[in-house]
Amino acid sequence: MEDSAAEKHCIGNYLKEWNLEFQEIGNGRDAWDLLQRPDAPDLVLLDWQLPGLDGIELCRKIRTLGIRGTYVYAVALATMGHKDDLLSAMEAGADDYLSKPVDPSELKARIMAGKRILDLQQSLRFAATRDFLTKLLNRAEILAALERELARSQRENKPAAIILADLDQFKDVNDSLGHETGDAVLREVAQRLRSDLRTYDLAGRYEGEQFLLVLPNCDLAAAGRRANEIRSLISRDAIITASTSVPVTMSLGVTVSNRQATPAVEDLLQEVDSALYRAKKNGRNCVQVFS
Repeated sequence: MEDSAAEKHCIGNYLKEWNLEFQEIGNGRDAWDLLQRPDAPDLVLLDWQLPGLDGIELCRKIRTLGIRGTYVYAVALATMGHKDDLLSAMEAGADDYLSKPVDPSELKARIMAGKRILDLQQSLRFAATRDFLTKLLNRAEILAALERELARSQRENKPAAIILADLDQFKDVNDSLGHETGDAVLREVAQRLRSDLRTYDLAGRYEGEQFLLVLPNCDLAAAGRRANEIRSLISRDAIITASTSVPVTMSLGVTVSNRQATPAVEDLLQEVDSALYRAKKNGRNCVQVFS
């Protein structure tokens, strides 16, 4: 994000030489629009003298993105000798700074440092949002994702389906074969769930041997079919562990959000739990749709 054509050309050549993907922006307001997109860059080189929206204000706005869990690593670029600008940059939320004209070795070092920090942050976020055993979303994160999806469903007037899936008689696996085998079963079930979902579907370990699935833009009839496909996938082949072969089946309850109003998460969870209870009562290894 640089308004000087010469400096922008020079920095762009360095980035191309290092095989880095980048986008050039010469206006502060355009830069802010870019950074609010879902596919926004996570590292920016930010000139302090941008037209439309100056560097200080833009950096302050960038820091508000962190409220949504998005962190953008900002390197401020200021003319050599303007130390007050650099101090203002750090106070406004910049992570690092460079003096112009930019030295290529210093620029590469700053980018490498920023990348390491972003990689670490991503690893920490993954650890905080994932279930340790299955690597699916953990309970808190799948519930937060469900709430976000319900709000979007209402805005776009599209249904969102919720599936609660429970392994049948899983306690018998732990009691007779041990928790190590039980853990291996849960890991393989999670892998099978991941393999059968669309890229924008969400799956989390709700508790114990229960899994919560959120399917955006999916009506009740389609959700019922998808749940039955999942049930069939889970039960089709026995799970091979280090010590034995374990046949598994799964019961599933299904409900869908009301497109006319944003439903309470608690109400939908109660509906899908009721449907799952009926699936268990009806002999297990089946799908029940809430009605």
